[in-house]
Amino acid sequence: MINSGEIMEERQLLELKGSVEEIIYRNENNGYSVLNVLCDGINTTAVGNMSDVSVGDELRLVGNWKNHPSYGEQFSFEYYEQFMPSTGESVLKYLSSGTIKGIGRATAKRLVDAFGENTLEVMRDEPMRLVEIKGISEAKAMALSEEVRKSFGMREVMVYLEKFKISAREAVRVWKALGTGAVALIEENPYILCSNNIDIPFDRADMIAASFDKPEDDAFRIRAGIYYIISYNCGNGHTCLPREKLIKVCADYLKLPNELIEDILAQMLIDGTLICDTIDNREFVFIPEMYRSETYAADRLLMLLKFPPQSIPGGRLALEAFEKQQGISYATLQRQAITEALSNGLLILTGGPGTGKTTTLNAIISLFMQSGLKVLLAAPTGRAAQRMSQVTGQDAKTIHRLLEVEWDKNDRPVFKRNDRNLLDCDALIIDELSMVDVSLFEGVMRALPPGCRLIMVGDSDQLPSVGAGNVLGDLIASGKIPVVQLTEIFRQSMKSLIVTNAHKIVHGEMPEIRRTDSDFFFMTCDSRERISSVIVELCSVRLPKTYGFSSFENIQVLCPGRKGALGVTELNKALQSALNPQDKSKPQLVLPNYTFRVGDKVMQTKNNYELLWIKSDGSEGAGVYNGDIGIVEHIDKLSKSAIIRYDDRRVVYDTESLQNVELAYATTVHKSQGNEFDAVIMPMYYGSPRLYYRNLLYTAVTRAKKMLILVGNAPTLRKMVENNKKTLRYSGLRAFLERE
Repeated sequence: MINSGEIMEERQLLELKGSVEEIIYRNENNGYSVLNVLCDGINTTAVGNMSDVSVGDELRLVGNWKNHPSYGEQFSFEYYEQFMPSTGESVLKYLSSGTIKGIGRATAKRLVDAFGENTLEVMRDEPMRLVEIKGISEAKAMALSEEVRKSFGMREVMVYLEKFKISAREAVRVWKALGTGAVALIEENPYILCSNNIDIPFDRADMIAASFDKPEDDAFRIRAGIYYIISYNCGNGHTCLPREKLIKVCADYLKLPNELIEDILAQMLIDGTLICDTIDNREFVFIPEMYRSETYAADRLLMLLKFPPQSIPGGRLALEAFEKQQGISYATLQRQAITEALSNGLLILTGGPGTGKTTTLNAIISLFMQSGLKVLLAAPTGRAAQRMSQVTGQDAKTIHRLLEVEWDKNDRPVFKRNDRNLLDCDALIIDELSMVDVSLFEGVMRALPPGCRLIMVGDSDQLPSVGAGNVLGDLIASGKIPVVQLTEIFRQSMKSLIVTNAHKIVHGEMPEIRRTDSDFFFMTCDSRERISSVIVELCSVRLPKTYGFSSFENIQVLCPGRKGALGVTELNKALQSALNPQDKSKPQLVLPNYTFRVGDKVMQTKNNYELLWIKSDGSEGAGVYNGDIGIVEHIDKLSKSAIIRYDDRRVVYDTESLQNVELAYATTVHKSQGNEFDAVIMPMYYGSPRLYYRNLLYTAVTRAKKMLILVGNAPTLRKMVENNKKTLRYSGLRAFLERE
């Protein structure tokens, strides 16, 4: 919905008026619609989000023209007004479209013949007049009246929500969750907007409540606040929080007494809104979804241990024959891992760079396939899956693609492959397990067939997943799952200073930084300004000129954090100015956090399962994921949209979806997980101990394939190596496994 003030502020926006002739496409879950609208006798394709739409509806659309790479010119609307049909002809079209249940074309014509342009009002307000029409009983008249009231009701709810700046996409969720009683429910409890099916942020619901003069100690507010705090911490990686800590944080945030928080929390535990469990003699509070994910994964793994697949006969002889065939002699730990995979079928294979994980994994895959097993390979990200395919020579998919992700009516990912539709395989191999969060791991375990072998590969010294949970760490710490940790660095890898220094860092030793004849370099700089200018020079001039590296394809700057002169935000601006400066011939799009230009290197920062992509061969699909890196190919300033290319996929972004894209010349170490880059550059200067610690440094170093350059001062490097503070994550998977 729109108001005149908003239109006046957007003077570049255009306006179209017309009636809906055809609904080409509509996503009932989020309201995204593609419409054929008749405007001044011309058929126009219009796209955007709206609460509801029917053939015959009259619309006022405000937006701009854009050119879709596949579908041509479209009018992309940002705001809209929707009117009930006002002419006899449009009412007939509306009723004949099947929008109102129980009315076909013949009945629609009889109604319009009788009541003309007032037909819908009569149906809504004077239902007994409908009995005058042949074939309509009193019961049917009341049923038809209720259907029209629902249609009118949605529009009334939309108008009401508009004053709280609730977008059309959000309003669809409100309507689906609350229906015709939405207004009354919101006025009684504004915090209902924070519920799982609507997901309006707590602070916005708090502002709406304040406009109703709701008291700060309102029970609805406290419930929503508690749920918000624990949900927010799930976003920071925790699956649960200690009960006493949750109470204190909530009391501080809501500015209310601890006792009041404790009372409401107790009610939420009784009614199942939250779940409490005791771990290591301490009470922890979970969101039910997180609790389910961790308990299910633990139970399923314990079942695999209790009922393992049959041992592959002749495994030892097959391994010896494979060694002769390949001309390889596996080290003791490698042989142990291969034998474990062949005999028991449940294994975690871990180890640092250069320790032979790939060689070991290739042997396991080959021996599985020789034994007639159907093997599937997967990794958490597209780049990790692509790399897995390259090193194994076998097809690997993202875990989401393997599980055939879709989204439910609340726009949440669901997997078609699950406990009712199992994967078709005898062995599943998951790489980069350190990146897998507990919800995704639950999805894997649900889809795993009975008797299937499960081989999990990862580096336990890397950072944990971006999402909630500490899957790899908890599995290893439980002592329940067979683990083989490769520790021997092979001779060919010893030549790489990146590899040897990575192992030194893991063991708390200062890396070798004086050598200049290998692939690991340290450049001493003593000020933030100098470090920044050196990084920009390395990316824009020195590395491309000396080594032929592409500033966009081969070089990646990794930062411990986002803030400050050497954080992601400021370095991205400096690098953009040097590598892709402003040019009158180059379109750009100014957004609140970044200015995007054609040619910019960018990253998706949040999973979006709906974004459609098209490849050069014409194949299409959906889904762009957190950490995907691409290049801006096209910008439409009028519609504030862009086309971004991710490898061979091209994706059209509207203004809203661009909010989850940022410049990627520099990115955080956390966001780099699962990726590898030919050259990695990292600033090394004084910063928060919360960000400057050992396994963050180790993760950054192991992202580099051919060259690593640290720019800064040695004391900071030493402090990072010595700071062995692991990222604290509250989780329950380890305890649930140990609870057997």
